[in-house]
Amino acid sequence: MEHVPPPAEELARLDRELAELDARRAQLLTRRAWLLAALRPPAPAAAPGWNPSAWGAPPPGRPGAPAQPWGYVPKQPSAPRSAQNVLLTLGGLLLAVAAVAFTLVSWGSMGIGGRSAVLAAVTLGALTAPAVLLRRGLTATAEALAALALVLTLLDVYAVHAVAAPDTDGLGFTAVAAAVLAVLWTTYGLALGKLRLPLPAAVVLAQWPLLFWAWAADAPAVVVGWALLATAVLDGVIALRGKGPGVRVTACVGGSAMGFSALMVGLALSTTASGPLGAAVPGALLLAAAAAALAGAWRAPKGFARTGGAVAGLAAVAAVGGVPAAALSDGWRTLAYLLCGLALAGVVRAGLPRDAMRGVLAASGAVVAGALMWALPPLAAVLLGPVTLLSDVWAGSPDGFRSALGSTLPWSELAAAPVVLALVAGLLGSAYRWWPSVERIAAPLGAPEETPKPDAASNAAGTPDAASTAPGTPEAAWTAPPGAGAPWYTVGGAGARRRPSGAALRGAAGAGALALGWGALLLAGVVLDLPYAVAVAGGTALVGGLLALAVRSAGNGRGASAVPVTALVGAVSGAVSVGLLSLASEGASYAVFGALAVLFAGAAVRVGAEVPRAVFAVASVVWGTVLTGFAGRSLDLDPHEAAPLVLVVPALTVLLGARLRRNPVALPVELAGALGALVAVGLAVSDAPFLALVLALCGVLAAGAAVRPERRPVAGSLAAALFVLATWVRLAASDVSFPEAYTLPVTVPALVVGVARRRRDPEASSWTAYGPGLAATLLPSLAVAWTDTDWLRPLLLGVAALVITLLGARHRLQALLVLGGVVLALDGLHELAPYVAQVAGALPRWLPPALAGLLLLAVGATYEQRLRDARRLKDALGRMR
Repeated sequence: MEHVPPPAEELARLDRELAELDARRAQLLTRRAWLLAALRPPAPAAAPGWNPSAWGAPPPGRPGAPAQPWGYVPKQPSAPRSAQNVLLTLGGLLLAVAAVAFTLVSWGSMGIGGRSAVLAAVTLGALTAPAVLLRRGLTATAEALAALALVLTLLDVYAVHAVAAPDTDGLGFTAVAAAVLAVLWTTYGLALGKLRLPLPAAVVLAQWPLLFWAWAADAPAVVVGWALLATAVLDGVIALRGKGPGVRVTACVGGSAMGFSALMVGLALSTTASGPLGAAVPGALLLAAAAAALAGAWRAPKGFARTGGAVAGLAAVAAVGGVPAAALSDGWRTLAYLLCGLALAGVVRAGLPRDAMRGVLAASGAVVAGALMWALPPLAAVLLGPVTLLSDVWAGSPDGFRSALGSTLPWSELAAAPVVLALVAGLLGSAYRWWPSVERIAAPLGAPEETPKPDAASNAAGTPDAASTAPGTPEAAWTAPPGAGAPWYTVGGAGARRRPSGAALRGAAGAGALALGWGALLLAGVVLDLPYAVAVAGGTALVGGLLALAVRSAGNGRGASAVPVTALVGAVSGAVSVGLLSLASEGASYAVFGALAVLFAGAAVRVGAEVPRAVFAVASVVWGTVLTGFAGRSLDLDPHEAAPLVLVVPALTVLLGARLRRNPVALPVELAGALGALVAVGLAVSDAPFLALVLALCGVLAAGAAVRPERRPVAGSLAAALFVLATWVRLAASDVSFPEAYTLPVTVPALVVGVARRRRDPEASSWTAYGPGLAATLLPSLAVAWTDTDWLRPLLLGVAALVITLLGARHRLQALLVLGGVVLALDGLHELAPYVAQVAGALPRWLPPALAGLLLLAVGATYEQRLRDARRLKDALGRMR
């Protein structure tokens, strides 16, 4: 129920909340006023006789001025700059189109003198005009003419090649022309510093000379890679020392594209080299790229420094690892790159800048992750391969581990996979063992960021410092009120993200070492193709070791770290895998599942934490249930004949639950036993007599659990339902056409017991007292009545159901009212069905849909009233016993 406070208390609470909101609003308005004052340019001195109010501008800060929204910036008078830019852009575009058309179409109709004169005049004019326009303050017009001049210089180059040097190699001419134009536009941009287009254009033109030169000379791929790398280095220098953001952004984009291309060329040549000597040449290219990236990361900003460090690390791994990898077979090349990637971790001792160091370590982690991704698919094949044995259980022991998996993987080429897993597991295990040393070595990576101290210049510019946040100043509004917690905005490093603790990182390292070590052992067995018996015994032993580690690491159960959780998951997964693997042989199946049941039961007894204990206990019950199924198969029993054997384990769980009583493990164990009982019922479905027997046995087990008070409400009802269901199944299996002769002797004593209980406990539910007895007769009789063509049984059943319904309504007993009403309605429907069918056949076909539509309209129109009636009926039934 929702608690509604008294009016006085609620009013006081509302007043407190409104006061807090007013205080916070005042702070935000003060801060906003300070920001507007800082952003607004200083007002020019007013001319004599000029009155601002004459132009409709309210005086600043007048009382009663409406408050503006957060982040509001006063709109400045707009100059027609947008229209000017559009006109200039269209004009420059049309002139460029005209120049192109003139060069391509009208060029041949002029003599050499005219051509030279036109080219010289137009290009010189386009290059000279921006200087004159800049002196007059027409910057936008100068930019448009500079763009036109750029297009004209490109057309000049094309024209010179087409007329003056038509026999020159196009690629070589393009390389020289790009270099000349890059120098020309660099000089032009430096001379006219106010133009923003020439220098970025020069950077774009500088991307092509070396590449086209190498292409024109039919240079080998490695020379092309060096040309790309040299261009990327030039771009990096420009990005670090260039003038203006446009130049730096253009150089950064170009350097990224050229550097990536150079790395791809070097990597392709290194991976396809025929030997170590062949891999050394592209390795030198990759090492040079790594050195260039690291040099750039040394001086680049934070984000670029990390990217540069990562690129340098990956390039170094590809360069150094490619030399030994070229001498190894395909299955062992990954190991060479992995060793080089792990060696990158030594960068923490190299004295690099912190961001560059983090990038190199990220590259090391990426290499290790890539090696693990290569080794994980065969591990998944080892764990999931035994699933194929389900289709042919106990077909005979295979020759070796590989044949039992039924996998088609090339295991000879995956020989390095267990070595990779073992190597990474060893390093993680060493880090887990000597974690304090790891923290001490990695301490420079976690050093806090240096925050620049505010100086006089920043304070003069309007940046508040600690000394200027006195109460009443605008800067004070930036500080959260006491007790308000961290605001949604942050200043400095207050909003830094939380990093995982050292204990969490150590636990992750231990868990990774455990999982990878376990996977390495499994893969080693497949790579060595161990005999089947050795593989099964080794897998069972690994499960036992994981269980021992889980029990030892679980501690006192106050919290689960990553290591015991990993051991628990590995133990369960390994048990499932080795259990499936043992299905090839009858003896191996009994030995493995018996050992698993004992191991998990022992772990459940020894472990201290509740959750692992419940998991181990449930697993032990599952393995025991599987053993009982094996027993039925060994005795050559049909599935329905083996069903009673499967109930042995559920019976043991009932006894164990009575022993454990209120122990938290008791409920999971009993639920696992109930799942085994459900399996037994499923096995017996094909034979009705055995199904009745199994249901009766399940009822006995449920009745045994109902002896305990904490299980009685659920288990008692379940036992009654199972007994009744077993009776119905038995009667149906015996072709009994008069079930009342068998059910009435059960119903009468059950009702007598129910009456006695209601007298002793008037608060007892009518379902508990009368429900089982009434259902034992009414429901079987109803089932037989629906197939009975005579009128006597439906009449007697209807009369009995009517009497029971009236008694339920008279004494307000829910079970009698519901059971009697449902049986009476179904019995009446059965009697009316032939007449309804006859009437429906006589009616026109359009009438039933029409009646249904009218009914839906009526119900829809009175929907709310029907809903209220249904709620009242529900409440009335709920008040009954």
